[in-house]
Amino acid sequence: MKLSINKIIVGFGLCALVGFVSCSDDNNGSSTPDPSTDTFAKGADVSWITEMEASGKKFYNAAGAEMEGIKLLKSLGTNSIRLRVWVNPVDGWCDTDDLLVKAYRAKNLGMRIMVDFHYSDTWADPSKQIKPADWADLSFDDLKKAVTAHTTEVLSTLKSNGITPEWVQVGNETGNGMLWNGGKADINMKGYAELTNAGYDAVKAIFPNTKVIVHLQNGQDNGLFRWLFDGLKANGGKWDVIGMSLYPTAENWKDMNNSCLANMTDMISRYGSEIMICEVGMSWDEAEASKEFLTDLIAKTKSLPNDKGLGVFYWEPQAYGGWQSYTLGAFDDEGKPTIALDAFR
Repeated sequence: MKLSINKIIVGFGLCALVGFVSCSDDNNGSSTPDPSTDTFAKGADVSWITEMEASGKKFYNAAGAEMEGIKLLKSLGTNSIRLRVWVNPVDGWCDTDDLLVKAYRAKNLGMRIMVDFHYSDTWADPSKQIKPADWADLSFDDLKKAVTAHTTEVLSTLKSNGITPEWVQVGNETGNGMLWNGGKADINMKGYAELTNAGYDAVKAIFPNTKVIVHLQNGQDNGLFRWLFDGLKANGGKWDVIGMSLYPTAENWKDMNNSCLANMTDMISRYGSEIMICEVGMSWDEAEASKEFLTDLIAKTKSLPNDKGLGVFYWEPQAYGGWQSYTLGAFDDEGKPTIALDAFR
């Protein structure tokens, strides 16, 4: 995959081109923490960041100094970056080239990397798991081959550029499977397991030590997780890590965290799996509640037996000012981080 020079320039920006040394170094003038010393992943999905930069969005520390966005998040205590990848997105954002730009930046900052395969040209989530346009008419066997080929191509591109992801998701919020209808779990659990295994095996062929995540929505819903993972197990499905999303409100986060802890504990007991909280978020203007929610969830995840709780990732914390109508970030309308991210320090 040949990297677009335009995306390099737009994605890296001035700070990257001068080695990330000319921009301000931290959030408030104090010494920057070294997140790389913490084995617990305190992460952020920043998949929008290059598109935001191309639109003119900038990021600032608490003192008002402009910083490159990933470096700013590292200064706030994050040590890991999550990046989605689509097959053939209409506008090019989050394709393999764009993924490489962001992964390269994260690697150069010493950040750990998670790759999130949607196996779609657009958003894959609980309400829709749409096949890529080029895969729409494939037989099921050819669909499995397409999953293998796409996974292999993307990861081979990273490998050839010296980038090794620590975790790879095969599917995004697949509580009812993926690549509908062939992989829709409630009508074809066996098909979903086979598609999952096509992704799993492709990951291991390129990066044998990378951990493969199967990621579901609603981390508080034990019934959903038991149903899906029992189904996968019964059909020979493979995974290393169970991934969860959790999106509470300022009013219900305590109950949701308690339910999530119970679910995480059950998943470890039932399957022996490690656990990753792959997505969290709360309204940006509920920063105090968000900080309390994150602090508590991190503590609960760290409390899991035998260090089975691997980490917590905030979903697009750098999104602000009504970007893409998303309001669950952790930056204010001036492009500065809120106190919610203090939970990662």
